[in-house]
Parts: sequence; C-alpha cells; structure tokens
Amino acid sequence: MISQFFYEEEGQTLVEYGLLISLLALVVLGAVALFGTRMKGMWGNNGEKYPDPPPQ
Repeated sequence: MISQFFYEEEGQTLVEYGLLISLLALVVLGAVALFGTRMKGMWGNNGEKYPDPPPQ
C-alpha cells in the first residue's frame, strides 16, 4: 500500500501543471509590469493625434 503511494503519478502531474501555470502567470505579470508604462506612453496620446469623428 505504501509502495503504491510512491509510484502513483496522478498527484505529480497535477503539481507539475500547477507549477507550470504559476510560472507562466509570473512571466505574464513581469512582462506587464515591465512594458506597461511603455505601452501606455506609446498608445496613450492617440486621442490627441486623431480627433473624434464628426457626428452623423
């Protein structure tokens, strides 16, 4: 019974997926934190460049 516990792989797979998802989330959060202010500066002034379209 105890030896079967050590050879069972279902829990290991779940833990691996959890670690992979958490690592991916950290990478996405890091990219947003790093590039977020640059993107805001790059796309933030489009409203000044292009006026609102005329009403129809």
